[in-house]
Amino acid sequence: MIRDAAVAAAAGAAFSLAATHTSLWWLPFLCIGVLAWRAAGSRPLQAGVLGLSFGSGWLGAATWWLYISLHDYGALPAPLAVAAVAALCMALSAYLALAMAVFTRLQRPHSPAASALLFGALWLAAELARGVIFTGFPWAATGYGQVDGPLATLAPWVGVYGIGFVVAVLAAASALGLARAAQRWAVRAAPLLVSVALLIGAPLIAHDFSTPAGRLDVSLLQTNVAQNEKFATERLPLALAQLESALHAARGPLVVAPETAIPLLPEQLEPAAWARLVAPFRGQGKAALIGLPLGSYEAGYTNSVAGLSAATAALPAGFYRYDKQHLVPFGEFIPPGFRWFVAMMNIPLGDFARGPLAAPSFAFGGQRIAPNICYEDLFGEELALRFTDPTTAPTVLANVSNIAWFGDSIAITQHLHISRLRALELQRPMLRATNTGATAVIDHRGQVTAALPSFTRATLDAGVEGRNGLTPFARWAGRWGLAPALVLCLAIVALAGRWRSAS
Repeated sequence: MIRDAAVAAAAGAAFSLAATHTSLWWLPFLCIGVLAWRAAGSRPLQAGVLGLSFGSGWLGAATWWLYISLHDYGALPAPLAVAAVAALCMALSAYLALAMAVFTRLQRPHSPAASALLFGALWLAAELARGVIFTGFPWAATGYGQVDGPLATLAPWVGVYGIGFVVAVLAAASALGLARAAQRWAVRAAPLLVSVALLIGAPLIAHDFSTPAGRLDVSLLQTNVAQNEKFATERLPLALAQLESALHAARGPLVVAPETAIPLLPEQLEPAAWARLVAPFRGQGKAALIGLPLGSYEAGYTNSVAGLSAATAALPAGFYRYDKQHLVPFGEFIPPGFRWFVAMMNIPLGDFARGPLAAPSFAFGGQRIAPNICYEDLFGEELALRFTDPTTAPTVLANVSNIAWFGDSIAITQHLHISRLRALELQRPMLRATNTGATAVIDHRGQVTAALPSFTRATLDAGVEGRNGLTPFARWAGRWGLAPALVLCLAIVALAGRWRSAS
């Protein structure tokens, strides 16, 4: 059992590579196949251990960079930081452990196709649970590893979780079919051959559900302020001077600056300093989206984006405002019962207020630009809420981020692929303005058309084509969220239960 658990953990760790190196899109099929094969021949408790081991290896290898924020910037002792990351990974893997135990209990050993469908449904249920429960942490979900694979064409139809379901079904069908020793090789290999045929044919369903909505030139700022200097009082004058210079020098009509590019409330700045920052965007033809905190002690503080243009100058605050809705646990709010843990770290954290789920877009240059802040672009079903009305749906998405908390790690590349998947799901270009990377322009097909090297202070001047029209994913997720995916899981599991009781 120990050996099987070690193999499952190794398979999970290998599986995680696809979330960073998307050229390895084929690797998850092998790794999930190993898990399905070993779980199918196990008892429920053993299968649960395999699921826990696989999930822990998967998430541990994919999110080890959390250690950097806890230890390097949070001053948490190394053993405690390691223990905290390990505990989180194991807790999140409990969903997969339960899924594998149920799979072993309800599978149909003599029907690889039925068992594979059940496996896929339970895999999907585990991913949905990880993405939703306790505000969700869907980082490195299966579908992100397919952004450069043939199944990427499924994104505008079924989204990231639907892609994960298809990967799990095909992997399990192939593995369970080949494991049937009682059948001839031609029969045993049939599920594998069908899976390969489906992968080859998947690009044939590619379709543009969106249409061009005009071009906009943009300047995306990468400020490259070290995390240990970002909130340092002695460093603020230089950082603000550099930001002011970059805002004034930007050539694009729309300028986008990263999350907390201004790390102070507007009223904490000298009036003259604020006036200099916003001056280029009070006339016609120029606009900016700038990350900064907003609010007050009485009303609560928010992690926000201010939109500046000639049109917004007449608003009560003088600017358009987007407030982050999906907050990061421990980073932007403290979960009940964990204040003791946060007190052990030397990180400027706070309990932020939440903005509205379906926020209005920022109108400029004939485009409707929808900001989202850092972690929010993990939740495609929440972004889809802005697409319920085609006449007001965003034509461009803009993500402003600061993941300097995680150093020069794979988190930068992983977050880029997450944004690419959102662009595919909704068929909208994504602008990414970040502190340390990856600052990039992504088109509606999920391809990076322009990018800056990470950890450089620079401005990316590029063009973006806005898009109109709704994808099937935008339509169903905008109306019902992830409920259709959950209904699919429950229906398949219920059907498997009936098969089991009838046999």
